Amino acid sequence: MEPTLQAIYDEVIAGNRTGVEEGVRQAVAAGLPPARILNEGLISAMGEVGIRFERQEFYVPEMLVAARAMQSGLAILKPQLVAGGIRAVAKVVLGTVKGDLHDIGNSLVGMMLEGAGFEIIDLGTDVPPARFAEAVREHGAQLVGLSALLTTTMQSMRSTIEALEDLGVRGQVKVMVGGAPVTDVFAKEIGADGYAPDASRAVALAKDLL
Repeated sequence: MEPTLQAIYDEVIAGNRTGVEEGVRQAVAAGLPPARILNEGLISAMGEVGIRFERQEFYVPEMLVAARAMQSGLAILKPQLVAGGIRAVAKVVLGTVKGDLHDIGNSLVGMMLEGAGFEIIDLGTDVPPARFAEAVREHGAQLVGLSALLTTTMQSMRSTIEALEDLGVRGQVKVMVGGAPVTDVFAKEIGADGYAPDASRAVALAKDLL
């Protein structure tokens, strides 16, 4: 790998935000194609972070730090990507469902998906079903990610899928769900397209669903 890209890759895994920013600036200044900086520097590093998480070498804190470092590099690279006409893999509407104020899991999934080349529309927490449906229509999203951390708010996932149907956009999106109390059985029961137990597997699931 090109030394500058290797440096970006290493700094993302180490969670060194400043190092990632410097590396991206150097790579841009050296005239490296933005797509290569994105794919070989940032996306491949987040892929490795996901692998280490699944091997239990990394835990949520390490994953968060790496994802934040990646995001800061991506922020510098975005204008170059836009200028180069490089499109996102797909648009994803994300949020924690109505009644639930937990955002760590949702944020981490968003950062991991962004690190895999997806465009994220993060609606935040306590999101009403109709808001998800409107965001899908407004942005032309291909995926919806619903998060719930409380057993009492899980039913909002069902209401959200119903809202997508009511607005006539259910057919254009794949719905994936996750969160501590959520199970694969529950996902099937409410008509979701997939369930991911953690942020790393959410990325794999998103790619599979597309």
